[in-house]
Amino acid sequence: MLPHDGNRAPSVHTYNLCLLGYGNVNRALAELLANRRDELRERYGIEWRITGVASRRMGWLTNPEGFQAGALENGDNGDSVTRHTGVSDWLRAAGADVLFEATSLNVQDGQPGVAHIRAGLECGAHAVTANKGPVVFAYRELRELAAAKGKQFLFESAVMDGVPIFSLFQRTLPAIRLTGLQGILNSTTNVILGGMEQGLSFEQALRKAQELGVAETDATHDIEGWDAAVKVAALVNVLMGIELRPQQVEREGIGKLSAEAIRGARESGRPYKLVCRAARSGNAVKASVRPEQLPITDPMALVEGTSSIICFETDIFPMLRITEEHPGVEATAYGMLADFVRAVNPEQSL
Repeated sequence: MLPHDGNRAPSVHTYNLCLLGYGNVNRALAELLANRRDELRERYGIEWRITGVASRRMGWLTNPEGFQAGALENGDNGDSVTRHTGVSDWLRAAGADVLFEATSLNVQDGQPGVAHIRAGLECGAHAVTANKGPVVFAYRELRELAAAKGKQFLFESAVMDGVPIFSLFQRTLPAIRLTGLQGILNSTTNVILGGMEQGLSFEQALRKAQELGVAETDATHDIEGWDAAVKVAALVNVLMGIELRPQQVEREGIGKLSAEAIRGARESGRPYKLVCRAARSGNAVKASVRPEQLPITDPMALVEGTSSIICFETDIFPMLRITEEHPGVEATAYGMLADFVRAVNPEQSL
């Protein structure tokens, strides 16, 4: 497809989209797609319709005419909707061109997300996910399957919302060597630590994180450091090319920190943060997630609330930092939208 040069509009292709998981992320994606419809068509030659939606609540639904905006929220599925019994049947019936997978993370083996992505690629669809599980537990398998099928397996929203971390290295920094990384990558623990510094109890600070929408009802994976460990493993697998499982990351959560210790650390100018680290050593990597006291002059110590930071050490740039300030769910949705554009039109970008 030729880039839009301002004199001639690109030819338009309509893509059938399937949304697997219909929680906050895919709802925000559907809204963002609608808001950007004109730009996608006029600038990138992309038209779309959502022909498949699936969730535990709704089951596996398809509509070859495309679901109307707001219909799913209102429970009005229309006369053209068909129910199916599983992911492969659902994808085929929807004529899926792109699968957007946004189901819950399984820190033990990445299922069923891995199976979902595999099914999408085998059915001839590009696969875009916000789920870290498939990246951690089946990255090489799914990458090779995508290449064999002539499709894309993309996952920009898996770490740090929609910030272009993976594409930065894969598309913008060729032939660079990543030697290490460090960062604050879990919003829930960051909100809890900040709340306790301000005098809240652990329970009150957790409730604040839940009210902000960054913590699940059961926030165990966040508090115990599993979510951060999975993110470290995803970054190492993809950017360092070294296979690392979350269970291999040295992990300590924030549950053992007392309110007195947290407030005292802040008052002394060395606040606690749940810090992610990974460092290359030959063909291996040492990785950790643990609470650390950081000097207030450290950029990581300044990251508050739902914000995140990642610091990369490379052989060319001694330190390359990316900070994300107070993102919302639309940031995660944007990462999936950007992956959609890259998948179907790799010569162009947003």
